[in-house]
Amino acid sequence: MEYRGYLQQLADYIKKNLAKGYTTDSLKTALMGQGYSRIQIDKAIQLANQQLANAAPKMVEKPVIKVEVEPIIEEKKNFWEKIKNFLLQKKQKTDEDVVDMSKYKELI
Repeated sequence: MEYRGYLQQLADYIKKNLAKGYTTDSLKTALMGQGYSRIQIDKAIQLANQQLANAAPKMVEKPVIKVEVEPIIEEKKNFWEKIKNFLLQKKQKTDEDVVDMSKYKELI
């Protein structure tokens, strides 16, 4: 009976320090440095984990995640419209490149 209370004290110590942010490995090392056996420490950690799991709230129902996505609608052009636009752009570029020679007739 005394062993059970002793193990519960170790489990309480482990739970308290886990809540502070210590890892189980660091607690094992510290407790072994204080003279506790590895078996005692492992049993206390197992007991602490069981108690923490029992204290955790149970999920009654699964959460529902809704994601709404608005479709992106692009105006599609058929093949011939694409060709027409391409040629018009090409023509505009060539018109800009052509030099008006009437201005230079006076110089000649």
